[in-house]
Amino acid sequence: MSGGDGTATATRAEQCVIACAEAWRGDGELLASPMGLIPGIGARLARRTFAPDLLLTDGEAMLIGPDGEREGWLPYRRHLELVTSGRRHVMMGASQLDRYGNQNISCIGDWHRPTRQLLGVRGGPVNTLNNPTSYWVPRHSRRVFVEKVDMVCGVGHDSAAAAGPSATRFHCLRRVVTDLAVLDFDTPDRTLRLASLHPGVTVADVREATGFALTLPDEIPYTREPTSEELRLIREELDPDGLRHREVPA
Repeated sequence: MSGGDGTATATRAEQCVIACAEAWRGDGELLASPMGLIPGIGARLARRTFAPDLLLTDGEAMLIGPDGEREGWLPYRRHLELVTSGRRHVMMGASQLDRYGNQNISCIGDWHRPTRQLLGVRGGPVNTLNNPTSYWVPRHSRRVFVEKVDMVCGVGHDSAAAAGPSATRFHCLRRVVTDLAVLDFDTPDRTLRLASLHPGVTVADVREATGFALTLPDEIPYTREPTSEELRLIREELDPDGLRHREVPA
């Protein structure tokens, strides 16, 4: 597989970096909050290339540049102001995700007596109801993409609609990036649609790994391939140790 300019070859992990980076395209001066290694590389790549106004944080109290240099102070109270005012685009993980975008990171099984205890609800409701939200799933499988989540943490389109205008006013689910494809909610009923396939992946692969029927457009493109310069940045500057391949093996 050649790069976007035909001069380089990308691994699946690097395709995922590009797909994550594209989530922040056009966001302008917005705080990017990537959760996960590959989303983090993607956010820094976006900042270095097509999204120079994107704000990055060290996860604690500092604004940082794409190389980790300190650019400013971001105290927790200011961070919460950005979250609740819609000036943040978070890319969260998901232990379960349904067709409407309801996310579960709290428990598996009946929440009264769960079979597995996970992270907890955390900031899922606040994130999804107040600022743009995307998801990163490094292992696309039927264990993650389920017909119904065991507990709603991140709020999906049907749950937001049921709660009324106060929940839908700022509700914005952007995309779901997995190791197989990019999914979005560009459908009349706001359910998941197969937006693009990573090179080497088939529609049958995605269907087999999904626990519900995805909407399939008439034509399904491949995920944008990285340019040789983007590959150079990923390999030499943003992730020279190749940690991306631990998250998505080559």
